[in-house]
Formats: sequence, C-alpha cells, structure tokens
Amino acid sequence: MRFILALVATAAISSAVMAQQAQRSSDPKGVQIQGNTEIKAEQKDATATAKGEGATATNTAGAIKGGTQIQGNTKIKATQKNVTATASGKNSKAANEAGVIGGQ
Repeated sequence: MRFILALVATAAISSAVMAQQAQRSSDPKGVQIQGNTEIKAEQKDATATAKGEGATATNTAGAIKGGTQIQGNTKIKATQKNVTATASGKNSKAANEAGVIGGQ
C-alpha cells in the first residue's frame, strides 16, 4: 500500500491539469466542469497507513472528487509538506486533503 501511495504522491508532485469546457469523468458519480480548471499540487514525505478491516488512510493534494459540478474558472494550488494519515481498527478513516473540491 505504501508503494502505491508513493506512486500517487509522485504523480501529484508539481502536476498541472487543465480541464476544458463540459468534461465529465469516468467516475460513476461524475464530475462536470464548465470552464477552465488549473490544478497545481505538491506533496512531500507523504505517508498513509491503514490497519484493520475496512480501514482507509489517504493523502490527497489537488483533486476534484466525484459528484462535483463546477461552473466557471477554478484554480487550485495545494501543498502538503510532511503529511501523515493513520487509520487503525475496523472501518477507521484518516485523511489529509489539501486543495480538494467535493467528495465525502
């Protein structure tokens, strides 16, 4: 799990995403953007650990989650430095989210 999170954090470092008008994601909840969206996200030393049945731990920087509709131009600049999310026990959740729009 740490390997996957390291890949996600690496992909998010200094990334820039430009979305054009009226795009929809493959997420079943959908994300609809009408306008321009610019996301710049950076994470450093991100660690997420989850133990237990149904436990989740996430570090997210610069994201637009499912079930979100944006009309107009949006800029997200997210930075996390030494982030850690730890979840322990059945159905526990821990999250560090910087520059996140939508979701639960």
